[in-house]
Amino acid sequence: MTERLGGFIVHINGWPGTGKLTIARILARELSARLLDNHTLMNPAEALFSRRDPLYVSLRSEIRRSAFEHIARAAAGERFVFTDALADDDRDRATFSSYRDLAVARSARLIAVVIDCELEENLKRLVAAGRAEARKLTDPNVLKDLRARHRLLRGEADHLIEFDVTVLSPDAAAAEILNTIGI
Repeated sequence: MTERLGGFIVHINGWPGTGKLTIARILARELSARLLDNHTLMNPAEALFSRRDPLYVSLRSEIRRSAFEHIARAAAGERFVFTDALADDDRDRATFSSYRDLAVARSARLIAVVIDCELEENLKRLVAAGRAEARKLTDPNVLKDLRARHRLLRGEADHLIEFDVTVLSPDAAAAEILNTIGI
């Protein structure tokens, strides 16, 4: 059934702790796609430098640039799933534009998925086992501040899907995405 779609990029955007990576893993498996989550791109820089260090920013940018250059040259029809926590601000809109550019370079369809959940559920998920070891955000105050000051980015894409995952299991959320894009 997945042969109908051809090459595409799925970009999942949501607050830290909403379940992006779990959903992305299911999607990647169901779609026979490659998965590149935001922490795979961030953690090498974070292992070496604090986020306030200019070397962190430059290394993270260089890793992303190099990964995207290589993905642009991947076999035609190859599928990719990405995760991010992007706000609707100039810096994050510029980051999202790299996904649009990648889709254009690959002649692929870009599917933007924005997931959200209620704050109380988000706070519960934020402190789930394994998040700290994966260098993921676990500080409830930081999450509350992000949610109070920002709105999730709804990037310009070939297809935009938005839904609330407060009461959805990761499998149900992935099924919703697959159903919405016609898979």
